[in-house]
Amino acid sequence: MSERANVVGLGLIGGSVAAALTERGWLVSGVDDDSARCDDARARGFIADIGLHREAAITVVATPVSSIAAWVRRALAETTGLVTDVGSVKGPIAAAIDSDRFVAGHPMAGSELQGLDGADPQLFRGAVWVLTPSSSTSDDAFARIAHVVRSLDAEVLVLQPEAHDRLVAVTSHLPHLTAATLMSLADERADDHAAVMRLAAGGFRDMTRVASGHPAIWLDICRENRAAIVDAIDAMVDGLAKMRRIVADSDGTALLAVLRDAREARANLPGRVRELADVVELRIPIPDRAGAAAEVFTLAAELGVNTANFEVVHSVEGDRGILVMVVAAADADMFRGGLRARGFKAVVATVE
Repeated sequence: MSERANVVGLGLIGGSVAAALTERGWLVSGVDDDSARCDDARARGFIADIGLHREAAITVVATPVSSIAAWVRRALAETTGLVTDVGSVKGPIAAAIDSDRFVAGHPMAGSELQGLDGADPQLFRGAVWVLTPSSSTSDDAFARIAHVVRSLDAEVLVLQPEAHDRLVAVTSHLPHLTAATLMSLADERADDHAAVMRLAAGGFRDMTRVASGHPAIWLDICRENRAAIVDAIDAMVDGLAKMRRIVADSDGTALLAVLRDAREARANLPGRVRELADVVELRIPIPDRAGAAAEVFTLAAELGVNTANFEVVHSVEGDRGILVMVVAAADADMFRGGLRARGFKAVVATVE
């Protein structure tokens, strides 16, 4: 018998989640403020029913970030299963929700298309899906949601809510606002020089592509993550001021150093573990208390440990779980040391 899921909010991300779960055999019920969108999602085969199914194993809330907390509370009250969300701001939601059945999340995926026209069951393949469990989140809930995320071919990354918001302010929110600013600048210059838009190719188009996204969602994002975004903008302004001085002074040495550092940093962006020979297996006993497994994954993120796979199994004693993680061999000693410092014991073995 197929498992049931609910998806609340049938836009691009919610529609893609619904389509991906349906493709993998789930019976998905959908909810959206726009009844026509619900009908459309059902006609496309993304959902089987309209409404919240009380016994759904999971409910995914994919509404605008300002309404996520209210919908999470409703889902916790009206369903018996686990609840997660896909909002791009996590701090306010973590502060508003205290439940062992809730695991906050954010898939780092998107499309230039909007709504159900852009929904794609393969949207999350290879994408990073951040989970930000709280201290009240049960380990079983975390493991279950992480398993579902991985079944959608996404890579799980665990962060503290506040750390997530600071990081996405730099890696997602600031780039969008920068692209919008750059696009506005080019548009203003086009009034005087008709050729400027014809010259806007290559790097310019790459940098401003994200400005084609749906503008309405950014009102909520900028309000909910205001402090982190302002800090990121301030840092960007400082960086551009430094670059302005370098260029104005014709300081070739300083310019070359900045460009070389940027190129090296870009080249060193972490990738996924691809070769089995490059990994080892860590088996980590997890005490029976809420948030223990999340602590391990949060540490892995803080240390930059490259995780290729994981699973949670039960020990023969039955009173605790065993977290089995496949990580880059180069990270194993550092990770094991960090675990030991936090009271976790890990056994390292080669992967057969």
